[in-house]
Amino acid sequence: MDAPPWPAGTATGIGSLPGTDPLEAARVVLGELPDLPHLPELPARGVGADMIGRTAGLLVDLPVEVVPSGYRAASHPGRDHRRAVDLMRRDLDAFEEAADPAPPRVVKVQAAGPWTLTASVELLRGHRVLTDRGALREFTASLTEGLNRHVAEVAKRTGARVVVQLDEPALPAVLRGLLPTPSKLGTVAAVPEPEVQATLQAVIEALEADVVLHCCAPKPPITLMRRAGARAVSFDVTALDETSWDEVGEAWEEKTTLFLGLTPGTDPTHPLTLKAAAAPALALVDRLGFPRDVLGALAVPTPTCGLAGATAGWVRRVLPLTRDLGKAFTEPPETW
Repeated sequence: MDAPPWPAGTATGIGSLPGTDPLEAARVVLGELPDLPHLPELPARGVGADMIGRTAGLLVDLPVEVVPSGYRAASHPGRDHRRAVDLMRRDLDAFEEAADPAPPRVVKVQAAGPWTLTASVELLRGHRVLTDRGALREFTASLTEGLNRHVAEVAKRTGARVVVQLDEPALPAVLRGLLPTPSKLGTVAAVPEPEVQATLQAVIEALEADVVLHCCAPKPPITLMRRAGARAVSFDVTALDETSWDEVGEAWEEKTTLFLGLTPGTDPTHPLTLKAAAAPALALVDRLGFPRDVLGALAVPTPTCGLAGATAGWVRRVLPLTRDLGKAFTEPPETW
């Protein structure tokens, strides 16, 4: 695999931020994470600004609406669809304005991956999209086409190379059969790993961008995401248990870059030092027997998940702290 589009020592964010002002959010991200800024998500704005609503707004010829139980496939575009499209347009306008006159070389955008999207949207009869193979194929194809259009638009506006982060927090539940049925009396059947991997691989291969697969849920399927062809795999290091250690080691042996969630996504109760933030990554490397310089070569620090639940003050502290972690991975302090 060729070199990643981001330089060594890079840090980035996961996606969401608190607040409702897209211009202010873009300025913060571009200022604090210059090597790999991300298009901010502001779910506090409500319907169409959350992960599923934003992604549904990217779908081509598959409108989605909001019903009491959540998001549902619709027969024609309505108010909810138009709102999601309008919010994304505002976000792009704000990002383009904030990036002028010195746009970044690389930009990351985020969207729900095919499994989380189809686990979160209902068909007209109330069942999850992923339970219908034909609907699953249609949504996956529509998502891929919509993402490619989105990538082209972001690249046109910024002149930057675009990286796509596919958020798959539902992946463990899909694989283990933990999603409840509409009646709440049972669960949706587990989807076999080969099928999950094949769908992810089809999307990744069809996207005209480097892809990061992100899963901040406990027990992320690191090996499956890596084998699906992702440029990088992203997860919360602080939530890992020993059952995932071997998968991390195998990923690094295969020279896969790992986006390591290390800094808190919400305001901590005690001050956090750079060394304390790095401790889970350092312990993991030492435990697996890798030299610590693997972090500089094959790791990108991030917050543990999105920052939508953080205060604005913590956002302004945690992003510089995450950036400093990236620099420390390539130039470790003597005290480490």
